[in-house]
Amino acid sequence: MFTTLITAHELQQLMSSGAPLRVFDCSFELMNPDAGTAQFAQEHIPGSVHVHLDQHLSDKTGADRASGGRHPLPSRETFAKRMAALGLSDGMQVVVLDRQGANYCGRLWWMLKWCGHEAVAVLDGGLAAWKAAGGAAIGGPSPQPEPGHFTLKPSAANTASTPTITAALGRPGQTLIDARASARFRGEVEPLDPVAGHIPGALNRPFADNLGPDGHFKPAAQLRAEFEQLLAGRDPASVVHHCGSGVSAIPNLLAMEIAGLGRTKLYPGSWSEWCTTPDTPCAAG
Repeated sequence: MFTTLITAHELQQLMSSGAPLRVFDCSFELMNPDAGTAQFAQEHIPGSVHVHLDQHLSDKTGADRASGGRHPLPSRETFAKRMAALGLSDGMQVVVLDRQGANYCGRLWWMLKWCGHEAVAVLDGGLAAWKAAGGAAIGGPSPQPEPGHFTLKPSAANTASTPTITAALGRPGQTLIDARASARFRGEVEPLDPVAGHIPGALNRPFADNLGPDGHFKPAAQLRAEFEQLLAGRDPASVVHHCGSGVSAIPNLLAMEIAGLGRTKLYPGSWSEWCTTPDTPCAAG
């Protein structure tokens, strides 16, 4: 079972073995929601299925939300039905990828853990690594897979909410890590949300810091050293990850798990929920 990362060579071997497998391509562009679909149609791993952040991994209607913010989580029940419709069944190894530095496929990685499915891993280096390893790429739209049978299990991922964060704000038992770019964290720019700044006391680690120049995650030992330096003695188990809308925080969460620091919490609503909640304090600088 692959539960964090999988290399392109390991994925090739898995495909050759005939083991139950589903590959999901989560390519997406925040400022152009149709771009990921077009990228998939241009080229993708044979047999993979495109998963759309807005259509599959969020609840934009508000009818069945499990969180707030710009990309609210759907309920676990709704998400399980969507994944079954995309061909996922119990017992399958899932591999997720994108073209955006594991930003969007990390969301699916985490959501499957949230539904109790541990056999899910991020393709390290994404489609570029697959092609560099000699993997084939084909064009065309996302295929319509045969429906699967995906059942919910007890959640293997922990979340924090606006009330729980507020109650623990400033206390040593909670460490907030914000994955947004530093200029947004400091409140110098804010292209998406109505208020600029960050949650008071939060630490900043832009999610792209987890990757090396080759687009692969940094070695586990390096990630561990970097997070320990950021935490400066704080307990890794106290960490709550967030970003703008609960998406780009997940590469930080995944990186901590790769580093052997455990599976930490996610604040799904993130800054977009926090800054629009009445009476929540906001900081800048």
